[in-house]
Amino acid sequence: MNLKEIREIIELLKGTDVIELEVVRGEDVLKVRRGPTGDVQPVAAVTTPKPPPAGPPTEAPSPAPPKEPPKPAAKEVISPIVGTFYRAPAPDAAPFVEVGSRVTKGQILCIVEAMKIMNQIES
Repeated sequence: MNLKEIREIIELLKGTDVIELEVVRGEDVLKVRRGPTGDVQPVAAVTTPKPPPAGPPTEAPSPAPPKEPPKPAAKEVISPIVGTFYRAPAPDAAPFVEVGSRVTKGQILCIVEAMKIMNQIES
């Protein structure tokens, strides 16, 4: 974009109510904004540099075969609701279960508070 084209764009904008205009032509960017007095002022004419040419393609190292993650000794329990998690029934009480302890089916694991209701989560 040359200076003549920029001046033509500014002259065209003088007779309009356009406050801001951005023109992109190839790698050239021209941003024009109307000032507080109403005068059209070019803000910036930016030319983006061309990226350097790419070199010869390099071979990516062959990916290692995916390793099977070790199976945890514990089973993950996912809460059926979203809320605040409590390990114990009261701040000064012992937790329902400790990390690594064995639990039985139906045993209370925690409390999840959702919408002011305390919900016991069982194993």
